[in-house]
Amino acid sequence: MPDQIGEGGSIATPPASQGRPAHFSVPDLCQARSLGVIVLVCQLLVLVLLFAGEPGWTRLALLSLYVQWIGLCSAGLLCLLRGHLLRYSLATGALAAYVLVLLVTLVIGLAADQIMATLMLRETPGIQWQSLAQQLAIAAIIAGMVLRYFYVQQRLREQEQAELQARIQSLQSRIRPHFLFNSMNIIASLIAVDPDNAERVVEDLAALFRASLNEAGHQVSLAEELDLCERYLRIEQLRLGDRLRIHWSVAPGLERVRLPLLTLQPLVENAIYHGVQPRPDGGDVRLSTRASDERLEIRIENPLPQAPDAEAQGNRMAIANIRSRLQALYGDRARLETSTEDGTFITRLLLPLQGG
Repeated sequence: MPDQIGEGGSIATPPASQGRPAHFSVPDLCQARSLGVIVLVCQLLVLVLLFAGEPGWTRLALLSLYVQWIGLCSAGLLCLLRGHLLRYSLATGALAAYVLVLLVTLVIGLAADQIMATLMLRETPGIQWQSLAQQLAIAAIIAGMVLRYFYVQQRLREQEQAELQARIQSLQSRIRPHFLFNSMNIIASLIAVDPDNAERVVEDLAALFRASLNEAGHQVSLAEELDLCERYLRIEQLRLGDRLRIHWSVAPGLERVRLPLLTLQPLVENAIYHGVQPRPDGGDVRLSTRASDERLEIRIENPLPQAPDAEAQGNRMAIANIRSRLQALYGDRARLETSTEDGTFITRLLLPLQGG
């Protein structure tokens, strides 16, 4: 039996199952987007405090310095302790994060009062407890709102990831019923006359099914993906015979580049189903790979069907499904382009280079 498809990474980790207790999910506050939200919220708070008292450029500068210090120091501390906070339950983790923000506010408030009083009065004053209490009350309200915002955003991202996983799995696991039917007919016809070849077809078909049942977003090397294509082509070669002519041109050195499982096989299947099968004389399918501008470029060519209107709708649906899967996995970093040239349908796939 052939070796099982090699293990690879997945693009996302599904959220915890519903039966498990919820854990506190603190976002990565070291990211530029999260820091931008914190800076914006802090500056809005500064404007509110400024207009609540006596406005002035000096007061604006001092308030901005003070509030931004609290916001950025709190974000840095939560980012530093993020790994520890993730181990706690939802209530414990949220309370710990909340207390940390208040402690940062208290420490910076005490330091700011001492520094400002020393610079302006030239002496060490007592602690202004009423002022600190007001600062802590404001920090408690704002911290609660910001932590709640990040918590909701994290839950929404987890839900989107779960939906994305389901969508990718649906697109990945499609195996054409007619291909399965034809493969079973081939096996049945070969059992009596060529049992060894029939066994090989069963192994190839099993490998294709095993791949389709794999985890959504599963990463494999280009060599493993090309092996799946060869298994599929061996089955189709038995069905189409001399009508199917395959030409490979794989650039050396790209064997370890990683890509999502079942990325090429559906494109090759699409080329045969829509380009070669409808033609009485068959046709040539050409597959080539090369590295271009830090991307893996894969080009598949097949003849246009003699009756393009009859197959165009199915062809568009297949390309749209593959393009949707790539968009879900890579976003704008991957492209699937199609064009026609001199009676040839050209599929050009661009993926970011990922070494194994």
